[in-house]
Amino acid sequence: MPLINIKVIPNARKNTVTPEGDRLKVHVQAPANDGKANEVVLQVLARHFSVKKNQVLIRRGEKSRNKVVEILS
Repeated sequence: MPLINIKVIPNARKNTVTPEGDRLKVHVQAPANDGKANEVVLQVLARHFSVKKNQVLIRRGEKSRNKVVEILS
């Protein structure tokens, strides 16, 4: 699967994925510290794309709200 641009919104009310132009907006309840939000982002995207969590990889933007992820099949 191609690379997907996402924007992460931490401290949200609930975990959701919504399209926004050419990227996905991922709302997560976790705070943006100590990698907690990244862990939840991986879980939310895995559920959204119906894959295992280890099939979702953050390729760029580990410490940024704007990330590039890859979904392995």
